[in-house]
Amino acid sequence: MTTATPARPGRPDQPRRPDADPSPWRGLARKLGRLIDTPQTDYKVLLGITLVLTAVGLTMVLSSSMVTSLEGGAGVWQEFIKQGRLVVVGLVGMWAAMRVRPSFFRRLGPWLMVLSFVLLVAVLIPGVGVGGEEVGTNAWIRIGPVGIQPSEIAKIGLAVWGSNEVTRRVRATPNARSFGPFTLAAGAVFALCVIQGDLGMMMAISVVVVAIYYFGGVDRRLLGVVVGGIAVLGAAVIGLASYRGKRIETWRETLTLNFHEGTTQGAAYQSRQGILSLSDGSMFGQGLGQSRAKWFYLPEAKNDFIFAVLGEELGWLGALLVVLLFAGLTWFGIRVALAQSDPYLRMLAATVTVGITVQAFYNMSYVLGLVPMTGIQLPLISAGGTSAVITLSSLGILLNCARHEPATISSMQHEGRPLIDRLFLLPEPRPAEPGRERRERTRARPAQYGEPVTRRRTTQPPAAGRATPPRRTPPRTPPRPTTRRPGRP
Repeated sequence: MTTATPARPGRPDQPRRPDADPSPWRGLARKLGRLIDTPQTDYKVLLGITLVLTAVGLTMVLSSSMVTSLEGGAGVWQEFIKQGRLVVVGLVGMWAAMRVRPSFFRRLGPWLMVLSFVLLVAVLIPGVGVGGEEVGTNAWIRIGPVGIQPSEIAKIGLAVWGSNEVTRRVRATPNARSFGPFTLAAGAVFALCVIQGDLGMMMAISVVVVAIYYFGGVDRRLLGVVVGGIAVLGAAVIGLASYRGKRIETWRETLTLNFHEGTTQGAAYQSRQGILSLSDGSMFGQGLGQSRAKWFYLPEAKNDFIFAVLGEELGWLGALLVVLLFAGLTWFGIRVALAQSDPYLRMLAATVTVGITVQAFYNMSYVLGLVPMTGIQLPLISAGGTSAVITLSSLGILLNCARHEPATISSMQHEGRPLIDRLFLLPEPRPAEPGRERRERTRARPAQYGEPVTRRRTTQPPAAGRATPPRRTPPRTPPRPTTRRPGRP
């Protein structure tokens, strides 16, 4: 009779190996999590998403504008070449924003706000602002063949300047008064946009304002007052113009897909054509360049409703890819903000991310009929010069924040910069200096009038190459001998 040998007990210094995970998906999720947590991942993924969206945008601008460009008599490449030039300018702005130190944005913010107010006032001058005949609002300034939209500059100006202003004041006095200067500046920008009647840019700027209030830690009641005030102001602007009031009715018809006979050729015409374009695309699309909506069925095929043309040509899978790219931009942008040690960079990265992605999702939502139409563009995809330049420059700021994550700085200092940084001559990021240390170093630097008097030494050092003669000391006079007079007899 054989006796079963008992299992050897595990050694106390070697714990038992856990059983293998029965689900391979959990192991894959752990590997993916470790890959995402690797230093430089946020920076590389954001850069890749930006370049892919830019390439998709140029392709769709070429496809959606071929008919209108050919009708103008300049060939099918006219709009594409124009957009390509401005995208190159935007890429140069993105490269410049990635090269500078983060402290540069603190100094740039006030100048951006001054430029924004000057342009917003200039666009109201008769003969300077253009666009009323085309879109119903004079919101552009024409400089040669290029149109500049001042409200786009004001949007990034509020993000750059407001982030610094709010974080600096909140750290000093954490109360509602810390938001006072930012509230006044944002109110002035809103007032100028209301005078222009640009409802789309009012909505885009309101996203930036609410983001700064939220990430700045404002009280929820005050945040509710701000959001409510913006909503009331938007409703008032819609009520003042009859054609904007019809957009609410059009939205209800688009949401239920129940279009009335009188609106399909009027206020709901563009929304209905956008829904038809998306439905024609089905799963895999009609093929690149094969859209029928761009043959004058969809009035804004290259601008506001370019997502409908994209869905028709590339199908629902192509449209889903664009949605996932913007979702990835949102997630990794917020990761960059959470990884920052500097409060200013944290708020700046979060505000820039929210300002771009909320506008993108709102544009795609009103093409699908989920929200009322406002006329804002799809960032990086729609045709628009100022929007392309400002969006790419804003993403350059976000990429700069990603390069200055503490883990990314340490990784680049020990492992070296990635290949694309070396190709485009991007300097190695350096850690931010603490505020007190930076101030002390600045004080120790001589000013333009020389070294401060309080820091000068009492005896100046001799000049190089010149012998200093010894200091002559006068001889000491010997004391006079005291002679005692003889006393009188």
